[in-house]
Amino acid sequence: MGAEYYGADSENGDRVDDPSEDALFMMISDLDDSDNTFVVVHPDQDSPVWSASVAVLDEGGYEIVRRDATRDEHEVTTATSADDIARDLTIWMAARDFPGRPTSRANGY
Repeated sequence: MGAEYYGADSENGDRVDDPSEDALFMMISDLDDSDNTFVVVHPDQDSPVWSASVAVLDEGGYEIVRRDATRDEHEVTTATSADDIARDLTIWMAARDFPGRPTSRANGY
């Protein structure tokens, strides 16, 4: 069974379907500068409209790239804390559109 909403894939072939913040933290923490240099998160569908990636920088830390074609977003940032990155990505992904997911209403109903 595939991911309900999105999946995270690392360069070394690891995949986590619908990763939690903790799972993202573990995947980011496992990155190194030789054979597992990045993690990509994207919807589990053909031609995803958004994605996020985390890559190890040569000088230390991480580069985070977020893209969302539906919102015309393309943001590149750097950070040093895997915990902060995992939390920020989890919040960012929660705001993305997913086919079949109920939309929230302003009045809460």
